[in-house]
Amino acid sequence: MKKSIFTLLVVFTLFSCSSSQNVLAQVSLDKSEIEASMIKALEWQEAHPIFAISPTDWTAGAYYIGVARAHKATKDMIYMAALKNQGYWNNWQTYKRLHHADDVAISYSYLYIDMTGGRKNFVDLEPTKKFLDAHLYEDDVWKQGTRKNEMGQTILWWWCDALFMAPPVLNLYAKQTNQPKYLDEMHKFYMQTYNQLYDKEERLFARDMRFVWKGTDKDKKEPNGEKIFWSRGNGWVLGGLALILDDMPKDYEHRAFYVDLYKEMSARILELQPESGLWHTSLLCPETYEHGEVSGSGFYTFALAWGINNGLLDKATYLPAVKKAWKALAECQHEDGRVGWVQNIGASPEPASANSWQNFGTGAYLMAGSEVLKLK
Repeated sequence: MKKSIFTLLVVFTLFSCSSSQNVLAQVSLDKSEIEASMIKALEWQEAHPIFAISPTDWTAGAYYIGVARAHKATKDMIYMAALKNQGYWNNWQTYKRLHHADDVAISYSYLYIDMTGGRKNFVDLEPTKKFLDAHLYEDDVWKQGTRKNEMGQTILWWWCDALFMAPPVLNLYAKQTNQPKYLDEMHKFYMQTYNQLYDKEERLFARDMRFVWKGTDKDKKEPNGEKIFWSRGNGWVLGGLALILDDMPKDYEHRAFYVDLYKEMSARILELQPESGLWHTSLLCPETYEHGEVSGSGFYTFALAWGINNGLLDKATYLPAVKKAWKALAECQHEDGRVGWVQNIGASPEPASANSWQNFGTGAYLMAGSEVLKLK
């Protein structure tokens, strides 16, 4: 009798979950509402500029990647105007640390303008070339791994965020200039980071060596005893993978590695999505935080929607999760267009609030919207 009751409960639970998934899958996305929401986010952010160090730093780089993707999806010239204005006023410069991946993220927007902006010779790509050549080919203490610090730097891209900052730029530059050597160099350094920070058991990236488990009592742990995996850190990686695959040649000899990693991480992120739709800043200890976080969730939503739109992810499996995530993201936008619930600049799980915002959070929101708009 007990077994029969248990069986009925299991069947009922599975039926309920299946039914809720089906309901979500049938919910229509109002594309006019999504576009209006994206423009409100852009207009608010343009009216409230913010950056960590400089208008050419990584925070601006991530924001304008979102603006570029929004333009690519909608062709609305309001996005291109914002892109051209910032590039012109930046004089097409990168930031100054030539061996720090963060400081070339801004060049993604320059390359995008050069590809689609319509005016020949409007963009000066020489500063980007100077950065990339120094970054890849010149000796430096960062590149040699001799500038060790408390984060355990022993490779050029020693933190997982770097996989969003430099690789998509290198990949796009190789495509734009028809110089595959830049793509090969990207792959070499990407593999160094993968080999050092990717946890094959958890299918997630540690933020840096401080969070890589070594099997000692000094390993950093969450309150529940789990490993520490930062949502935005893994969002940087998965969002970056979608950007890379979008421009990587289909016949590139190492493409299969990126496809496999993308699919593996996507499956794990799907498993970890809370019922609310938004991933919390700690992926394996979400109970530490009462609310989901927008920047990491925005990158996941972008990446998963991109995979559906490009045939790499099964639509029936992933579409309900993407719809749920977008609905939750949209609810984090204030009436004036500001996007809240963005964890501030950091390197590990920390709380966010309804009133915490950053330009890179707006960028993640625009990236998510750009692919959700394409869903059918």
